[in-house]
Amino acid sequence: MSSSTPRTIKTDVAIVGGGIVGASAALALRRQGVDVVLLERDLCGSRSSGVNYGGVRRQGRPLSQLPLAQRAHEIWARLPALIGTDGEYARTGHFKIARSDVDMAALEHYADLSRDFDLGIELISGERLRSECPWLGGKAVGGSLCVDDGQANPRLVSPAFALAAQRAGAQIFERSPLTHIEHDGRQLFTLHSGPALQVQAPVVLNCAGAWAGAMAEQFGEAVPLRSGHPAMMVTEPLPYFMQWSLGVEGGGIYCRQVARGNLVLGGGSGFWLDGDRARSERSAIASLTVQAVELLPALKHAHFIRTWSGTEGYLPDRQPVLCKSRTTPGLIHGFGFAGAGFQIGPAVGEVLAELARDGHTSTPIDAFSLARFDEPPTPVGNATPITTVPAH
Repeated sequence: MSSSTPRTIKTDVAIVGGGIVGASAALALRRQGVDVVLLERDLCGSRSSGVNYGGVRRQGRPLSQLPLAQRAHEIWARLPALIGTDGEYARTGHFKIARSDVDMAALEHYADLSRDFDLGIELISGERLRSECPWLGGKAVGGSLCVDDGQANPRLVSPAFALAAQRAGAQIFERSPLTHIEHDGRQLFTLHSGPALQVQAPVVLNCAGAWAGAMAEQFGEAVPLRSGHPAMMVTEPLPYFMQWSLGVEGGGIYCRQVARGNLVLGGGSGFWLDGDRARSERSAIASLTVQAVELLPALKHAHFIRTWSGTEGYLPDRQPVLCKSRTTPGLIHGFGFAGAGFQIGPAVGEVLAELARDGHTSTPIDAFSLARFDEPPTPVGNATPITTVPAH
């Protein structure tokens, strides 16, 4: 082989994207005995899967996502056996705060709607709220507790899925962006990563996160995916006072305290620097700080020691795309999790593996079809380049 001839690998399934979705799909496929090659443009778990807040919650999700969330809940329970680490996962409880009677009514309504999924939601207000949450500021009037939801460290969990897949026999290529993809019009894709590597497979999983829209569009399935950049920060270690992971009804701050005492907080937006970097917006951090002190007075004199952001993929309805392509046999999409893919990611990976191997899944996913978007699909020709910068 000459130095100008790319290395060619033939496999059963090629996966584009090594976040928690792509990596868990690779692991699920290998556990079924399916050969897998995964291409990751950077390091596995280093994008939104590794920089997110770390909430592992079912509460508050659209009802259409709850079957996925329940499936994922079972996977998280056996995390150490599956990926070799607990990833600091703990079912500490997730508490969604109400700041008004209207908020509380919305939480009560959600508890009623989700009752068939047996989330175990408890509504807390009045004297019980002040007794169990003395650390809450006066703006909170009540809340909704899902006691078996929790939190984990995304910087440990997301890369661990990729390592587990690799140990199971998946071929994983990091720092190997997809630069070009072709379909022969019948049954074979050829994926190129620069001039040195090409992968041939009859099935491709599009798990490229905020970059996945370009690939979908180039196979005739334009999707209104945009990138977003969460504003995140962490405090110095403080005396441990709060077990629950927190959210706020109607949006805003979210917060959790880890065992060593640091509080991880998020809310608001950062901004995009280039295709590889994002940063928290100064105004978002200022607003987040004010909200944090209002809800958690213990933070009044705390030092915030680090801020960061990342790049996530959002669709207008904040629902993901999880379906088979309507234009190209063998192409399967799994992207657009709107900053809420960490908890359901392992279940999405299993669903993608089932779609790749069997063509169907037992988990309801009709709500996540591309068919919900207006523009009809347009068949395309052979070769398609891949855009490397997310759309804004």
